Amino acid sequence: MKKIAVLTSGGDAPGMNAAVRAVVRKAIYEGLDVAGVLNGYQGLIEGKIELLQLGSVGDIIQRGGTILRSARSPEFRTLEGRQKAVEQIKLHGIEGLVVIGGDGSFMGALELTLLGIPCVCVPATIDNDINGTEFTIGFDTALNTVIEAIDKIRDTATSHERTFIVEVMGRNAGDLALWAGLAGGAETILIPEEKFDSTDLIKRLKSGTGRGKKHSIIVVAEGVMSANELADILKKEANIETRVSVLGHIQRGGSPSARDRVIASQYGARAVEVLMEGRSGVAVGMRDHLVIDYDLQDVFKGLHELDMSMYTLSKELSI
Repeated sequence: MKKIAVLTSGGDAPGMNAAVRAVVRKAIYEGLDVAGVLNGYQGLIEGKIELLQLGSVGDIIQRGGTILRSARSPEFRTLEGRQKAVEQIKLHGIEGLVVIGGDGSFMGALELTLLGIPCVCVPATIDNDINGTEFTIGFDTALNTVIEAIDKIRDTATSHERTFIVEVMGRNAGDLALWAGLAGGAETILIPEEKFDSTDLIKRLKSGTGRGKKHSIIVVAEGVMSANELADILKKEANIETRVSVLGHIQRGGSPSARDRVIASQYGARAVEVLMEGRSGVAVGMRDHLVIDYDLQDVFKGLHELDMSMYTLSKELSI
């Protein structure tokens, strides 16, 4: 193998640049040429491919977002679009591709492998919802962003003796809400993995009020419902007034944490090694604090599982 390429796709996540840096520098260290694909799969179709040097990824490990940028590509969802991408890959002499992104990006890579293009995937999404790995790039940074927001909201909740609802991202996974809620001392955490019960929630809130508690923090994952919807339910069913904070895309930005920089570096380097071993259709990740690689198809054979013992613990500690 003489030349590989790297692209970032889907929603941006803090640490993507650290992963790109690792891929580029590991490849060059191993004597390979490495190209960067701009604007994800759409850029691949359009041939937006540039040769990268050591200096191309200098001073980016601390930057959020992705220097390669990302874009949605409806065209890539078609066979014709993917064939155009394959043509560009061959035209530029690329023998392997590292894809950094979430499950949608992984699915695109799987489709390319079926067309004969060796691909290795690196999980990068703040949702932490990739099956087969315990941690994705960006999750830790987003988690700390949410915790910082909860800490500040609690100051206001305490001062004004109010109940605040904090809505966090995560799509259909509750990892971000659960970890942030537990770390932030939230009184209630609502996640997609646990059936929503308004009666139980209202009971918990009134129980707290009954023992003299004058403020409360509710963390709700977007996969359950919006914070405004929850506020309407509490007002309608129990006449409980709340204030809403939707954190939104602030959770995706910012300089990556030390942990995200480290695992991004580990994942990116391992992805290059896998390609050099002549393997394809592989995802890298982490289990039991060790960097591992596994069959890309396994990502789609099941759902990412949340540690429900943490959810139980959060309820026990928020009595």
